[in-house]
Amino acid sequence: MSGKPILLVVEDDAGLARQLRWAYEDYEVLVAGDRASAIEALRLHEPAVVTLDLGLPPDPDGTTEGFATLAEIRALKPDTKVIVASGHEAPESARDAIARGAWDFYAKPVDIDTLGLIVARAFHVHALEAENARLAALTGGDTVLGGLVTAAPEMLKVARTVERVAQTDVSLLVLGASGTGKELVARGLHEASRRGKGPFVAINCAAIPETLLESELFGHEKGAFTGAVRTVEGKIELASGGTLFLDEIGDVPLPLQVKLLRFLQERVIERIGGRRALPVDVRIVCATHRDLEAMVAEGSFREDLWYRLAEMVVRLPTLADRAGDAVLLARHFLRRHAPAINPQVKGLAPDAADAIAAARWPGNVRELENRVKRAIIMAEGKALTAEDLDLAGGAFEALNLRSVREAADRKAIGEALARADGNISQTARLLGISRPTLYDLLKAYGLSAVG
Repeated sequence: MSGKPILLVVEDDAGLARQLRWAYEDYEVLVAGDRASAIEALRLHEPAVVTLDLGLPPDPDGTTEGFATLAEIRALKPDTKVIVASGHEAPESARDAIARGAWDFYAKPVDIDTLGLIVARAFHVHALEAENARLAALTGGDTVLGGLVTAAPEMLKVARTVERVAQTDVSLLVLGASGTGKELVARGLHEASRRGKGPFVAINCAAIPETLLESELFGHEKGAFTGAVRTVEGKIELASGGTLFLDEIGDVPLPLQVKLLRFLQERVIERIGGRRALPVDVRIVCATHRDLEAMVAEGSFREDLWYRLAEMVVRLPTLADRAGDAVLLARHFLRRHAPAINPQVKGLAPDAADAIAAARWPGNVRELENRVKRAIIMAEGKALTAEDLDLAGGAFEALNLRSVREAADRKAIGEALARADGNISQTARLLGISRPTLYDLLKAYGLSAVG
């Protein structure tokens, strides 16, 4: 390699691939004509930026193979910037590509100069993110999207998606179990958007009685019903110019879903008892822990409302699925709450960190924060222990980097051998290592294969 930044061009048109290789002389350009060779190049060379044609063999006239390639790249190297270039129904393909994790989209026919600017910007952003990650590791920085505390790839992917969506006005639906941080994501999107200086209005649809929810959302005129002694603006009006966050949207009753759908279609409301149509400029972000698609199928949630709300969907992983985040969050909550509750508490004892990492946290981040706050109150020493957290006696393994690395190596080698049917050369290519290195690992771990 020349030492130049590596650009991987995934393109089955050999003429266009040659043109791109010639045009981008500032980069080390690698070319792949199908998914298999693209993934092999990704494993071996780890390019910072990839341009990806959606129409790849064996589906050159469709998008299935291109999107499958995008999914594999995102799974293997989530920090790689993938620029999808396609002529297949460009608007629909663009939306799908961004939703599936592409960094940018460019419609064919390709203009070399314009695509070159996009590629250059992608390399610049990748370099900035790498530097930010390096500095964050040195300084202990652990927040993204305004205030989301995480270092887990799963949540970083969510943050990147939300940051991209924030620059548009599409509706966002946030799915996730209770306590996973749905409102925090909604606030992060609001702050990152052009509406960031406007109001952020949140309403929990499950916490308000059905008889009052319509008034809370749409407001009412004086005299509209018994007790309506004055005109009251609803949450939708109050959020005008900003963002309205509808938490637990799955709990909205069917009759009110109809009125909510009308507002989303026409962007006007009528207060209860009112006769004037009031235009409202507001972005809608919704969240729920329910399975809305199942509710649509059973008839308890309107299908047309689902499509209006779910222009973009993000799914938040549980805390147990966010590798390393439980301990990270515990330290964050300790720093936040200890000074006011029990200033002598300064950190986590080793047994506490091990127990936190091993716990399943069915209540997710909310449960963890409550547990840490209680432990701070009860702690008698300078470090929280597993006993303070009421996690003493739990079964967990001590974290040993060598054993973790060996287990990961064994698993990866075993899976690669299985995929390659024991073929050593193919296994080495899948793992992105040389044959001699693979032989050394097989010997070190006592593994065998038919080569």
